[in-house]
Amino acid sequence: MIYQLKREQQLYCDIQTAWDFFSSPHNLSRITPKEMDFVVLSDLPEEDIYKGMIIDYTVSPVLGIPLKWRTQITAVNYQKSFTDFQKKGPYKLWRHHHEFIPNQNGVLMVDTVDYELPFGIIGKMVHSLMVKKKLKHIFDHRYQVLEALFKLIKH
Repeated sequence: MIYQLKREQQLYCDIQTAWDFFSSPHNLSRITPKEMDFVVLSDLPEEDIYKGMIIDYTVSPVLGIPLKWRTQITAVNYQKSFTDFQKKGPYKLWRHHHEFIPNQNGVLMVDTVDYELPFGIIGKMVHSLMVKKKLKHIFDHRYQVLEALFKLIKH
């Protein structure tokens, strides 16, 4: 079964600031809960995100067990949106679309994650028992970190 998580957050900054922050994989560990031990492994130069970019990470979502994760940027619409897609990792499907909509207060950021777990009925049970809550926790944490970070630069 494919699930969807959708979140919106108002960022009090200009589009360039939002784009520069979110399009850099180096900032992912800043917005991920520390207990997940999220580490970007790829030696990526400080350059603009591009279609086809591959990013390797390790993440420890359960019991501190590290998992390797590889995503590929599958679409980029400069200062409007980008999509990352899991090439290798814990999900059967992981597609995360990041959208940035300028408005009078700054930028509305919209995240849409489509995901599916492996293992059929077992995956469905694990989703209801653990994964759904874990993803909520990760995105709640991210929301709080971004609120604090982008309030600091509020105009």
